[in-house]
Amino acid sequence: MRVIGLMSGTSYDAIDAAAADLSLHGDTLVLTPLGMISTAYDDELRADLAGALPPAAADLATVCRLDTRIGRAFAAAAVRADEELCGGRADLVASHGQTVFHWAEDGRVHGTLQLGEAAWIAEATGRPVVSGFRTRDVAAGGQGAPLVSVVDVMWLRGRPGVPVALNLGGIGNVTVVPGGAEGTGGEPLAFDTGPANALIDAAVRALAGRDPADAAYSMDAGGVLAARGTVHPPLLRRLLDEPYYARPAPKTTGKELFHLPYLLSALDSCGPLPVEDVVATLTRLTARTVADAIRPFGATEVIASGGGTRNPVLMDRLREELGGAGGCAVRSSDEFGLAAGAKEAYAFAVLGWLTAHGLPGTVPSCTGARHASVLGSITPGGPGLRPPGPPAAAPVRLTVGARGDQPGRRRS
Repeated sequence: MRVIGLMSGTSYDAIDAAAADLSLHGDTLVLTPLGMISTAYDDELRADLAGALPPAAADLATVCRLDTRIGRAFAAAAVRADEELCGGRADLVASHGQTVFHWAEDGRVHGTLQLGEAAWIAEATGRPVVSGFRTRDVAAGGQGAPLVSVVDVMWLRGRPGVPVALNLGGIGNVTVVPGGAEGTGGEPLAFDTGPANALIDAAVRALAGRDPADAAYSMDAGGVLAARGTVHPPLLRRLLDEPYYARPAPKTTGKELFHLPYLLSALDSCGPLPVEDVVATLTRLTARTVADAIRPFGATEVIASGGGTRNPVLMDRLREELGGAGGCAVRSSDEFGLAAGAKEAYAFAVLGWLTAHGLPGTVPSCTGARHASVLGSITPGGPGLRPPGPPAAAPVRLTVGARGDQPGRRRS
């Protein structure tokens, strides 16, 4: 089954569309990557989205317009992915949409909102679309995140030691599989560690005079600013006092907490600082909070993905925090056949496959839900294009097959 996974993360810089050929062999789901394309939001849409996100207020007219415009943008990305990666033969589209609000209070998630109406995708592609993945888990008492944990658990099952999957997007999240190959270390666990790139990006936009509508200049590309700066200990201590880090897992967070006013409030207590020092401090904050989150589990390896893996300074700081050469190994998901920048989009392709087959897409110990749930809603495609029935049994393992002939990441 050829599935296109669509994803735009909390950094809202682009829509990633990854195509995968998914087939079940016994209890193992084989994912063969067909490639990924990445399409940036146009400047006007990106600016309007940035202006509507927390802590800004947005009226219902703004939400409606964004839902439609994002849906159309996702539809265009799906059409392109079908043509370029699947030869026009995709069976299903799985769309995460664009998260604009995650309603979390006192350790509980009460609701979550992703924009990008699936009907636009179904109409443009003629394919059935699975969307709205997070809400069902929230309704079952879960955090609605990190949903990639079900894929991580299948993927890491059988590896020795205590492997950890790490995603460094706007927000960092981890999946811990205790016991590895032995399976004797208890239930897997997943949670958000805190900001990965969210505060770094906010600092670059606000303090370096970058245009928030221009994705190419709204991040510390290559870690250049962090490399020039020096960590400011009082600012780092102030940021590490955030109560979120001490909360027990499972837990989730987002830009509802880690946004520019949050950063500016911390900076007020430190006096004027060069932007390079602020970014260096925030980069150390990300590395420290990720390492602090992972360390108690005795992790033997961290397999990292997400945009943060393209920041060599952040990756170096993470390796320092985890003990250097003699500590926990930090590797990229590229080494295991899943491109670091495409892993989440591939994960949503798997989630779409599970939903299409009537299979649960959550691990209760990872999201905190009362039970595993079949996720999302299905929007029909053209006549005769229906998802298949369920297979005989749910897969328990995932392996990555040999890469298809299609090209890898392309951006427009």
